[in-house]
Amino acid sequence: MSKNDGIWSMVKLGLILAVYAAASCAVLAVVNNFTAPKIAQNQIEKANSAMKSVFADADAFEQVTDFDAPAVNTITIEKMFLAKKEGTVIGAAAQVSGPTYDKGTLIVGMDTKGIVTGVKFLELSDSPGFGLKASDPNFTLSNGKTFYGQFTGVDAKNGFTAGSNFDAITGATITSNGIAGLLNEGTGSMLKYLGKLN
Repeated sequence: MSKNDGIWSMVKLGLILAVYAAASCAVLAVVNNFTAPKIAQNQIEKANSAMKSVFADADAFEQVTDFDAPAVNTITIEKMFLAKKEGTVIGAAAQVSGPTYDKGTLIVGMDTKGIVTGVKFLELSDSPGFGLKASDPNFTLSNGKTFYGQFTGVDAKNGFTAGSNFDAITGATITSNGIAGLLNEGTGSMLKYLGKLN
C-alpha cells in the first residue's frame, strides 16, 4: 500500500464517520421535535397537579418572577405562582429547594392571609427510615397527621420552628430543621409578594 492509499483510507474513514454523525444528529433532532412538546406538557401537568394538591381552591396558577430571593443563600425559590379563583388572587404557591439532612424540594401553598393551604414534597433524599418519614404518606405523628400534613392551616406569619410550633420527626432533627428553613423562606417570600399586591 502506498502512502497516498493510506491517506485516502483515513480520509474515506473520516468522511464515513462524519456522515454517520450527521445522520445520528438529524435523527436525534427529529425525535426531539416529536418528544419535546410532550415532555414539556407532562412537566406542566405535574407542576399543576402538585400546585393543585397544595391549593385545592385555586382554578388557575400564574407564574411570577419578580419575587424576593431567600435570605438564606443555600435555599432557592425555583418558582412562584399566584393562585387564582375566577380571576381573583387568593394566594400563592412556591417551589422551594435546599438542604435538609441531604436535600429536598417542596411546594407550599398559602392563602392571602398567610395560612398554609398545603405542602407537597417533589423530592427528598434524606436517610431512609428517618428523614424520609417527612415525605412518607404512611408515616403519622402522634397527632395523627403526616409530617407534611401538620402544616396545613398554620399561620406562616409565626414562622416554623421544629419542636416549638410543629412536631419534629424523632431521630430526624436535622431534616425537620431543614424543612422548617424551606418553609420559612418560601412562605416569607410569598408574604412579601402578596403584601405588594395590596
